[in-house]
Amino acid sequence: MNAPAKIETTLKDWETDQEVRWCPGCGDYAILKAVQRTLPQLGADPANTLFISGIGCSSRFPYYVESYGFHTIHGRAPAFATGAKLANPDLDVWLVTGDGDGLSIGGNHLMHVLRRNVNMQIMLFNNEIYGLTKGQFSPTSREGTKSPSTPLGSYDHPARPAAFALGSGARFVARGFDVSKNLPDVLKAAHAHQGAAFVEIFQNCIVYNKDVFNDFAAPKGAEDRQLWLEDGKPMLFGSEKTGGVKGIALDRDNLCLKVVDVENDDWEAAGVIVHDVTNRSIAHMLVELPFGPFPMALGVLYDDPRPTFESAVADEREKATTGKEANLAKLLGTGQTWTVE
Repeated sequence: MNAPAKIETTLKDWETDQEVRWCPGCGDYAILKAVQRTLPQLGADPANTLFISGIGCSSRFPYYVESYGFHTIHGRAPAFATGAKLANPDLDVWLVTGDGDGLSIGGNHLMHVLRRNVNMQIMLFNNEIYGLTKGQFSPTSREGTKSPSTPLGSYDHPARPAAFALGSGARFVARGFDVSKNLPDVLKAAHAHQGAAFVEIFQNCIVYNKDVFNDFAAPKGAEDRQLWLEDGKPMLFGSEKTGGVKGIALDRDNLCLKVVDVENDDWEAAGVIVHDVTNRSIAHMLVELPFGPFPMALGVLYDDPRPTFESAVADEREKATTGKEANLAKLLGTGQTWTVE
């Protein structure tokens, strides 16, 4: 199939006349602006772009992007998005969901859109809480999270969205956070990927889970707490001003990752790994790194495309119809029939 022609737009072309209704200070505002700034750089066409969402704070997104949009039902956005992509494979489909919408009632649907590898961008806003329904704990809430539904603290072990995506067979997995200047680059990489591109976006819920990501997302000292991954670049973090440059190396004896000191900028001597986005085994290790002993791994963790679901469906349709007559009346009259008087 032919790729849609790129057109020239500006941020204003992607803004609607709808009043944006999120709580003042919500991280969703920053994500919305990041997407609206990125779409013109992609050469995207509003007439060929479709945003589909489920239920939750994040799922108001389609109202605020000047394109086609579909605000669907709780957890089922992947099913609607799959149908839209199969009906019109040329559509540029963006799926917007949250940690509650996508990983509770929608977990099964999210798993299948990933394993099928339907060509779309999937943005999961993770604020580790149910915001729209007033602050109950969610599938990603940390152990000990106090909420109206867990007044003594949650004892659930939280789901890890990026690990879930990899385990479901996703061929593209990335992470970013709402106010990061690098988020547009992550979105561009997701859009360039042919297949289901999963992006977990850490999002600050200013009312019910305020600053829960400040341990790595706060600007001060970010160099020591964020590992921004770039394909073909060594996994380095930290700086001389904050205690020295460090890197991620492979502990071959225990088959796990470890933090090493880098002296005199000689990261090779320290055994620092060069990031290879096609290495699925290292990607699994990166998404499971415990924050604290390790920095938060951000950026594109895994990117290794394979043929998409809709292309396989199109090939099957072509094989099934080649050389055959499209005659519905003849088909209905084939075989045993009855006449009802």
